[in-house]
Amino acid sequence: MDIIRVLPQLHMFRFPIGQAYLWRDGDELTLVDAGHRDAAPLIEDAIRGAGLAPAALRRIVLTHCHRDHVGAAGELAERYGAEVLAHRLDAPVVRGEAPVPEPVLLDWEVPLYEHGLTVPPAPPTRVDRELEDGDVLGFGGGARVVHSPGHTDGSIGVHLPDHGVLFTGDCVAGVGQVMLGVFNVDRPTAQESMRRLASLAPSTVCFGHGDPLTEDAAAVLLAAAEASADGGAGL
Repeated sequence: MDIIRVLPQLHMFRFPIGQAYLWRDGDELTLVDAGHRDAAPLIEDAIRGAGLAPAALRRIVLTHCHRDHVGAAGELAERYGAEVLAHRLDAPVVRGEAPVPEPVLLDWEVPLYEHGLTVPPAPPTRVDRELEDGDVLGFGGGARVVHSPGHTDGSIGVHLPDHGVLFTGDCVAGVGQVMLGVFNVDRPTAQESMRRLASLAPSTVCFGHGDPLTEDAAAVLLAAAEASADGGAGL
């Protein structure tokens, strides 16, 4: 697993499939997404590798219900007393009360999707707080939930206006190019969500897959959203 310093208070933990982000407010830590089900010890080691203490983990924000984002959330929450947060519409899936929604795949997405299924399914995971669009979270100077359906019904972005940081979850991807994320349950809705996220004009964009965007982020994200709306893949 790679540990990448994005900003002084922000690190990315990259797994073979997917990634998680660690935000620091003083001595308090927030994890955005939680990797695969066996990732807890890797995340703990990564936190220590960043010079921080896993015991300072206060909350785990899940951008959506997929296995490569939820996996280790329950184990970490149980170990450190962290609160688990997810959107109301994805919370039943995270808890194991509803099935993972099946995406409508484009032909070129099929082999990628099959590869992603090599990640072990996430165990049922408690959700302590069900989120809604516009909710303000207790980190990053007032992080805001941006409901971004399309990838899943309960997908969210997390926007930190005071820092110009946006976590897109899998609504947007940054693998090789900035583009609409793949494996969507509703592609037109995902395109509209991408345009909404782009309208926030962030200076740093953190994707569920791909390297963070730190240069000309607002312009690049907006152009990619417009390209997606016109039928292109992105930039």
